[in-house]
Amino acid sequence: MEELEELDEQTADPEFWANADRANDVVRQQNTIRKLVDELRDLQRLLDDGSGLYELGRDESDSDSIIESWELLDGCELRVAAMEFRRMLSGPHDANSAMLSVNAGAGGVDSQDWAEMMVRMYQRWGERQGFKVSVLDYQEADQAGIRSAEMSFEGDYAYGHLRSEIGVHRLVRISPFDAQARRQTSFASVMVIPEMPEECGKDAIEVPEADLRVDTYRASGAGGQHVNKTDSAIRLTHLPTGVVVACQLERSQHKNRATAMRMLRARLAEIERQKRSDEMAVLEGDKKKIEWGSQIRSYVLNPYRQVNDHRTELKFSNVDAVLDGELRPFMEAFLLKQGNRHHDE
Repeated sequence: MEELEELDEQTADPEFWANADRANDVVRQQNTIRKLVDELRDLQRLLDDGSGLYELGRDESDSDSIIESWELLDGCELRVAAMEFRRMLSGPHDANSAMLSVNAGAGGVDSQDWAEMMVRMYQRWGERQGFKVSVLDYQEADQAGIRSAEMSFEGDYAYGHLRSEIGVHRLVRISPFDAQARRQTSFASVMVIPEMPEECGKDAIEVPEADLRVDTYRASGAGGQHVNKTDSAIRLTHLPTGVVVACQLERSQHKNRATAMRMLRARLAEIERQKRSDEMAVLEGDKKKIEWGSQIRSYVLNPYRQVNDHRTELKFSNVDAVLDGELRPFMEAFLLKQGNRHHDE
C-alpha cells in the first residue's frame, strides 16, 4: 500500500509527464501493484464472508451454510496458492503478454500434423487461463497440418507462463498417414517472446520504412472459414536482420500491417536484449535442431500413454487432457524448479 501511495503521489505531480518514458514505466508499475492490492482486498472480503457464514451455520446448525462456507474458503485457498506461485514469475518481462511460434520439424507430414495439434493445445490452455488468444499467421502444409503458426496471448503474465514451453516437443504415435500403421516419432518447436509496450524506454525499437520489404498475399485458414478473397495478409521482411513476420488475422490489410509491425518490433527487441545479455536461454531457450535428443517434453501415445517433461521429470498418464490444454502442472513444475535453482545460487 505504501508503495502504491508513493506512485500515486508521483503521478499527481504536474511535472510527472514531462519525461514520457519514465512516466510510462511508473504507470505500468502502478497498475501492476493496484491489481495486486485489489486482489488482496477481494480475498479478504471472501475470507470474511466465508468465516462469517461458517459461524452462522454452526450457531444455527445449518449444514448448507457450513458447506457453502467451506466452498468459499477453499476458493480463497486456491487463489492464495495462485498468488504465491505468481511470485515465481519475477523475470523482467514475465508480466507481459506473449507471442508464441510453433514450427514443424523432423518427421514429415506427421510433424506438420503434430504442429497443428500443438496450436490447438496452446489455444485451449490460453482460453482456460483467461487470455485473449489470436492466431496471427497460419502456414498450412500441403498434405496435412501446418508448417508454422504465430499466436498471441494477451493478458498479465502470459510470457511468464509460456516461457516454460520454449524448446522442442516430441510426439510418438501410430502414424495416421502410414498405410502400414507403423509407429512414428515427430518433432515441433516452440519459441516464445514477450510482447513489448508501444513505449518502453531504452527497449523502444524504431523501424525505418526503407528497412522493410512488404509483401501482401491471400490469407488462408483451416476449414476455409477465415480465407479472404483479397490480398489482406501482410508479410514484413526486415532487410538489415532478415527477420520475417506475417499476419493474416484481420480482413483489413491496414490492421494486419499494424499487428505485423508490433510482432517485428518484439522480435527486434528480443535480438537487442540478446546482444546485451549472456542469458539468452531465459527469453528464447537454447537453439537446437528440431529433432531427436533435443526435446524438452515427450508425448507418447504408443506403445504406452504418457507425457514426460525431461527437465522436471514430471510424468502424466492422461495424455488426452494435456493435448486438450492441461499444461499448468508442467509449467508450474518448471518454474518452481527454476526458481529454486536461482534461490540456491
